[in-house]
Amino acid sequence: MIALLPISLLCAGAHMGATPLILDTYLGGDIDDTWALCMILGSENLDLKLITTAFGDTERKTRLVAKILEYVGRTDIPIGTGKKTSDHALNQEKWLGDYSLEHYAGTVHEDGVQALIDAIHAADGIITVCVIGPQTNIAEALKRDPSIAKKARIVSMAGSVYIGYGGKETPDPEWNVVADVPAARAVFAAPWEIVWTPLDTCGNIILRGERYQRVAQSKSKLARVVIENYHQWSVNKRGENADASSILFDTVAVYLCTGESLCDMETVKLSIADKGMTVVDEKKGRPVRCALKWKDRDAFEEMMIRALTGEGK
Repeated sequence: MIALLPISLLCAGAHMGATPLILDTYLGGDIDDTWALCMILGSENLDLKLITTAFGDTERKTRLVAKILEYVGRTDIPIGTGKKTSDHALNQEKWLGDYSLEHYAGTVHEDGVQALIDAIHAADGIITVCVIGPQTNIAEALKRDPSIAKKARIVSMAGSVYIGYGGKETPDPEWNVVADVPAARAVFAAPWEIVWTPLDTCGNIILRGERYQRVAQSKSKLARVVIENYHQWSVNKRGENADASSILFDTVAVYLCTGESLCDMETVKLSIADKGMTVVDEKKGRPVRCALKWKDRDAFEEMMIRALTGEGK
């Protein structure tokens, strides 16, 4: 643990009556995790208690999260380094640069899985764990302490029920599941509530035109850090700067942490096949509450933009 903050600082930025939240994120891989984190930070109805870095080089990802939190003035939020699975470089490596945790003002837990377990048990009532990457950390936490399933619910960007990538009219194996199938199955086996945005609703969320420009031109620190990282990611992945966002899968999971009225929700019994396909299985499937269609996607996009830009505050 690097530094402990005074209680007054730990309470800074928390919103009275907001939903307590733990974020488990693949930030540093796809750029949508960065949009999702900043959407949380700009949402008055969410109170982020802990961020754990998931999958890949989690130590490097922790540095990236710390730099973002420092940039936007939110070092009151603890970070936990999750289970490391590789040494792969991050897609936002250039923005991260040589940033070090040596003088970071916030708290960093070297054992992020234990920090996640402790944060769940410290919560008053059921806490929401928003999982926007492979579920490796969550499975490890369950292995160490199965009782956490009685104190938390999972809201995740995962799977594909009826619609696949790019709006394809048949489902696909979705990457967050495919990357660690045993972990996804372990999370399925635990007796907590699970809420998903599968590809059916999150696989086509792209900000274009005037909506993208409201974020791109905003002076808000949250919007600036998103766009700076997006430009770096876009150059790295596409070789050019963008005039629209990439697909913002994970932002829908953030919305589902506090609301469902903008989506058609349905409880679907799902099983996970060997290669990561999520299959409707009425006999042996696990009930998962899924956002399958949009009722008002425009309202969701406006909500995301306001959280990032501070418009109307």
